Amino acid sequence: MTETKSPADRDDAPSGDDDPKPGADVSFPYDRMTVEQFRRRFPRARWSDARKAWFVPGRTASRRIGRWLAEQEAEADAHADAKGRDAFAFDPIDSPYLELGKAGFRIRTPYSKTAVDELREVPFSRWDGDLKIWHVPCRSYEELRRRWPDIEAAARRNEPEERRRRAEERKGTALDLRSRLRSAERKRRRYPLPGDDLPPIGRPVAISYGIVVFTEVTGELADPAVVADLYPRGTDDQVWGYWRVPTLEELVRTRPAKMPPLQDAKWWLPTIEELRPARHAARSREAKSRAKTL
Repeated sequence: MTETKSPADRDDAPSGDDDPKPGADVSFPYDRMTVEQFRRRFPRARWSDARKAWFVPGRTASRRIGRWLAEQEAEADAHADAKGRDAFAFDPIDSPYLELGKAGFRIRTPYSKTAVDELREVPFSRWDGDLKIWHVPCRSYEELRRRWPDIEAAARRNEPEERRRRAEERKGTALDLRSRLRSAERKRRRYPLPGDDLPPIGRPVAISYGIVVFTEVTGELADPAVVADLYPRGTDDQVWGYWRVPTLEELVRTRPAKMPPLQDAKWWLPTIEELRPARHAARSREAKSRAKTL
């Protein structure tokens, strides 16, 4: 539904009077019930074939139309929520991670990037940082149900008991050794960079780890064996750059790149898709830090 203001001096107001009338236009997809509701609410409204819209006369027409459109949207949402509740009652999701409340679905899972990414794609979903749960309205049930197998599978994989079991199975294997080497290397907070393409110092940039801020490039040559073994797309003739985690303020001030990175890029300016989760993580880190100081 759209609305357009019609100033008093416009020359295409509905004919019938000698002087143009003040008012506003409104258009919406044809539906008999909606038209009947509209005509009851605005008995003086007239249809304009020229503009393919309804013209509502009056100096307060725009404000009255706005209220009506808001009521129609709320009614449509309520109807969609009712349909979602009916769909859940007919074909429910039986899961320990989901419960139905008065305002919709409440979802609480162990942290999983896969689960978070899937839930973000569900329309109108939102994260409650205080309660540590996701809220999803009933109107989004069909999309939630479509994505639920992946969400639940990811949540079960990240249960503490399941993670401990996998860790026990990995102990002593080549995969475990490689994971420990990667972890130890990451704690050094260094990253191999091409000497002829260095990132800006003190500015958030994206690398394979995520978004970081490089603080120094000493010119120390990176060991080719270490680079080839532990870093993606490693090459010779690289130097170590030392990094830190960006602050929330730095991430908020960072303007997202308009273009995705090149396929073989070692570093790049972050896109909005990369900045959003990084800002969320930084906000959580700073909230936890403030809570510890209280």
